[in-house]
Amino acid sequence: MASSVNPTVRRRRLGQELRKLRELKGMTAEEVAERLLVSQSKISRLENGRRSISQRDVRDLCGVYGVEDHRIVDSLMQMAKESRQQGWWHAFGDIPYSVYIGLETDAASLRVYEVSLVPGLLQTQTYASAVTEGSWPEATAADVERRVQVRMRRQERITDPENPLRLWAVIDESALRRIVGSGRIMCEQMQHLVELSMQPHITVQVLPYAVGAHPGMYGKFSILEFQDPQDASTVYLEGITSDLYLEKPNDVQAYSVMYEHLRMQALNAEDSRRFILKVAEDWSRTDTAGVQP
Repeated sequence: MASSVNPTVRRRRLGQELRKLRELKGMTAEEVAERLLVSQSKISRLENGRRSISQRDVRDLCGVYGVEDHRIVDSLMQMAKESRQQGWWHAFGDIPYSVYIGLETDAASLRVYEVSLVPGLLQTQTYASAVTEGSWPEATAADVERRVQVRMRRQERITDPENPLRLWAVIDESALRRIVGSGRIMCEQMQHLVELSMQPHITVQVLPYAVGAHPGMYGKFSILEFQDPQDASTVYLEGITSDLYLEKPNDVQAYSVMYEHLRMQALNAEDSRRFILKVAEDWSRTDTAGVQP
């Protein structure tokens, strides 16, 4: 049964506390690993929240750091217990980007730059199905359905009436022009984009071909920010076999500056809506897969 506790966030916060304890002790990750007879990479993964942390791990680390206050140990042990609970996404089986889902579920705002596709949180169900089928040729029908269900569930973050995710999306024109599924699916997706962009917490900007060279030509990325100041802003870079999460302030700042340049070069929100509606009209005139307006 999925818990209301977000295990991904618990792991991140617990890892941050363990790193602070190590630094207060004046020890390196390598020294801690030697004391515990484990690899240095395990200590690093525990501290960056990318690995599940057991209560035994916490006990052993507190022993190495000389933590004598039982209240601190008990608090960390409780966080370790909560970090091993299951988020809602675990009910769908093995999802390769489950760490990202955990972060997205708890984020206060999300800035996305997308090159080839409409961002997942803004996709219609039929578009999401066509994307999954096309990008995962060996998938079974059940695999596709499961991935699409997860994507639709993720979208509850932007429809939450009390605490919606603040979403800012800059989308390259190529994502609007690339046919996914059929002209009808594309037309519906464009109309859906426009409807969502009317929401006060969602901003959609189009980066047209006419802009030419721009800072985002190296690929897509996302920047997640959180309500709790303890949670560091994170840059997410999606990969084929593994993903990259950047949390160092210099890295986040570099991508934030890049995003500001993209926002400035893209069409403003109103012009973007007009642009997308024009693309929707183009798609409405073609229902034959493979024909591009």
